[in-house]
Amino acid sequence: MILSEAEFHNASTLEQAAELIGRWGKQALFLAGGTSLLVDLKSDRYRARHVISLTRIAALRGIAPADDGVRIGALATLDEVATSALVREECLVVQDAAREMASPQVRNLATVGGNIVGAVPCADLPPVLAVSNATLNLWSPSGVRNMPIEDFFVGSRQTVRRDDEVLTEVLVPGSPAGFGAGYARFGLRQANSVAVAAVAASLQLNADGSVARVRVCLSAVAAKPTLVPDAHSVLAGKVLNENGLERAAQAAMAAALPITDLRGSDVYRRELVGTLTRRALLTAQARARGEK
Repeated sequence: MILSEAEFHNASTLEQAAELIGRWGKQALFLAGGTSLLVDLKSDRYRARHVISLTRIAALRGIAPADDGVRIGALATLDEVATSALVREECLVVQDAAREMASPQVRNLATVGGNIVGAVPCADLPPVLAVSNATLNLWSPSGVRNMPIEDFFVGSRQTVRRDDEVLTEVLVPGSPAGFGAGYARFGLRQANSVAVAAVAASLQLNADGSVARVRVCLSAVAAKPTLVPDAHSVLAGKVLNENGLERAAQAAMAAALPITDLRGSDVYRRELVGTLTRRALLTAQARARGEK
């Protein structure tokens, strides 16, 4: 694969990035870590005459405490997320996903923003952020839009981000008492493989151990991260037991819209969803109970 000729630009501020993208419009693309975009440019998935690097914009970096939670800058690398004590304390499931992604070399370059904005159906961060009730901030010269991450995705590699908008940060609420979340994924090998199917789940437990709220989000089995609409109705008010796990697994399997490709058939993926839903919910339950 050969990278097509394109003019490279460094933006030092958000305003400069907006000015550059406004100048060239659809002929330009933003670059963060580049671990996906450069491959896509080489394979002609995307074409661009101008590439605008965001890596010099300090406002997009860092992981820091925010009001009742954590702020993760769009340029934070996967390795920074995977090793952050703050992320481990406040939103452990996000760290779970980051640690399972790619190789150490890729994690040192790949960014949180790139994993989200790329909107690849098998991306690992969107489902764990969705069950963590995360929101996104999108900056443009006209202001900042904040939205739940699940509202950001439209379809495979499609989002609601406007051409002049830059994803600046992810805001993840801290974990209250009685809250737990888990992530279960399956790949064809143990290292550096994309998910064939993946499920994230979170639970908020009542004082008596019954389920107050639940979220289940699927990845790699639909065109975009998919929240399971019936997960709450089948578990709310009940103690999570084998019967509840089975009902939740069936609801997740019904919500999946998998394809058949070289990594697995639609039937195989749907069965995986059931198994992974059980695993993610059991991890969430254990963490909600304060178990190691």
